[in-house]
Amino acid sequence: MQAEKYLPIGTVVMLKGGKKRAMIIGFCCSNNGDTSKIYDYAGCLYPEGTLSSDKTLLFNHEQIDKIYYLGLSDEEEKNFKTRLNQFLVEINN
Repeated sequence: MQAEKYLPIGTVVMLKGGKKRAMIIGFCCSNNGDTSKIYDYAGCLYPEGTLSSDKTLLFNHEQIDKIYYLGLSDEEEKNFKTRLNQFLVEINN
């Protein structure tokens, strides 16, 4: 996935088949260090937030059904996405 398609941190979404909203809190995450599968996003339940480290949601962009709130997108976030895109190119090669 290209970094331009990643939603900003703080974006609140509903996942397909979900009953609770999730808030994006991270990118390019693996499950317990298993790098054979990298997920687009890490999230937490909204509005509860992160309750414990073992309750982090891992999901991909195509699993998002609806966007309720778009997180902050500023110059710092755009610079981060440039670095994220470089990282994605490296791990896909």
